[in-house]
Amino acid sequence: MASDKRTKNHIHFLLVLGDDFARMKEDEEFYHRWTANEEMCEMVHAVLRRVHESVKEDDLIPERDIIREFKRHADEIMRKKVNEEIVRSWLDVSKVLGRNATGQWGRARSANIRPRGMKDLAFLVLRRNGSPMHFSEVAAAISEFFAREAHPATVHNELIKDKRFILVGRGLYALEGWGYRPGIVREVIKDILKSEKALSREEIIERVLKERYVKENTILVNLQNGKYFKKNSFGKYVLV
Repeated sequence: MASDKRTKNHIHFLLVLGDDFARMKEDEEFYHRWTANEEMCEMVHAVLRRVHESVKEDDLIPERDIIREFKRHADEIMRKKVNEEIVRSWLDVSKVLGRNATGQWGRARSANIRPRGMKDLAFLVLRRNGSPMHFSEVAAAISEFFAREAHPATVHNELIKDKRFILVGRGLYALEGWGYRPGIVREVIKDILKSEKALSREEIIERVLKERYVKENTILVNLQNGKYFKKNSFGKYVLV
């Protein structure tokens, strides 16, 4: 309610002395908080506990979605509509949930909210972006969102070492959870043919381009490798 320290002290003074206000002690679930309506306070606790149960350890949730989840349970328990600013204030009471520097919510103790190193920061940046990024872009985004000095070479090394990241083009990385296959273009073609048995040149190009940001010629050059691929009697490519 106040931006300057003097006014904050005045408000605190009134909270402490005012008979209308009650201070709830900090516990395992919630930070200490003030209320003028203890019955309403218990209902807020009940709603927050429902939200706690719905958020899994690895979840990373946009703020609009966590607010929507809170409102859904508030409709059932509190039987009233609440605006987003009030919901944000109530979410800040929770010790179980937390928000990271990109504005997304999750379990307060998870690496998604409390990243433990450059690789976790890179993961959060890529997950927020939702599509592949060049390692230099990842480094720039880490510096922007987390105010951490991130050298492109250092970030690149972390991306190479961590199995959560898949190289999909020259310096371009995606998240493994997005469905990309690890390995060089030849390995991607081999995996595709293992499941599909036989495909035309055009079908292979189409499938590989969904997995890798490469030129068509790169795919065609790999198909000419007679050690791994050959054409069958129908003119389609199969594994040797």
